[in-house]
Amino acid sequence: MSYDQIELPDVSGLSVGILGGTGPQGRGLAYRFARAGQRIFVGSRSTERGAHAAAELREMPGVTPDLVEGGDNPFACQADVVIVAVPWEGHAATVADLAPLLVGGKIVVDCVNPLGFDKQGPFPLPVPEGSAAEQAATLLPEARVCAAFHHVSAVLLADPEVDRVDLDVLVLGDDRDAATQVQALAGRISGMRGVYAGRLRNAGQVEALTANLIAINKRYKAHAGIRVTDL
Repeated sequence: MSYDQIELPDVSGLSVGILGGTGPQGRGLAYRFARAGQRIFVGSRSTERGAHAAAELREMPGVTPDLVEGGDNPFACQADVVIVAVPWEGHAATVADLAPLLVGGKIVVDCVNPLGFDKQGPFPLPVPEGSAAEQAATLLPEARVCAAFHHVSAVLLADPEVDRVDLDVLVLGDDRDAATQVQALAGRISGMRGVYAGRLRNAGQVEALTANLIAINKRYKAHAGIRVTDL
């Protein structure tokens, strides 16, 4: 079965909340989804920073201002789909604090990469649960956790002159319905495809691959992504 033969749901009406929406990855994803016409809730550790980021986003090309709001991270949790884009150092604490709000089968998408850096460059960090996404799933027993958007350049996402972000988004999750909706959301961004890449237990190597992409980007002065062939 080819990729084009797979029918994905219509997710144009879903709102998207970004935890850590003031960081590079969070801002970039918020912009691309807003540009695609999704309703966006930008979250931050402080209400003021979230509101400021949302105000900046409303001024960017291709964004319908009425679709973008900002506040703190709990504010962003009201969205239909919540993306975790916080620094790894604060991942567990942030997710645990918000667990009472991420219930009822809410879709939570973790795009955090547990990486360390030394003189030799980036390297994957060990995570007791196996991956950042699995850690989120452990802390959010009443949510449907998926892993996605790990290999998307924040620079490309945030650049209004980039019309298409040509890459595949690897989507992992144990709940197939949730994963399919995340695939469809990825496809809302021009140039992207959401590709189902297995269960959540396989998220560790997907997160770790980001270290290799950073090395590629440094060597070739590029913004490399992933493209799956024969689909």
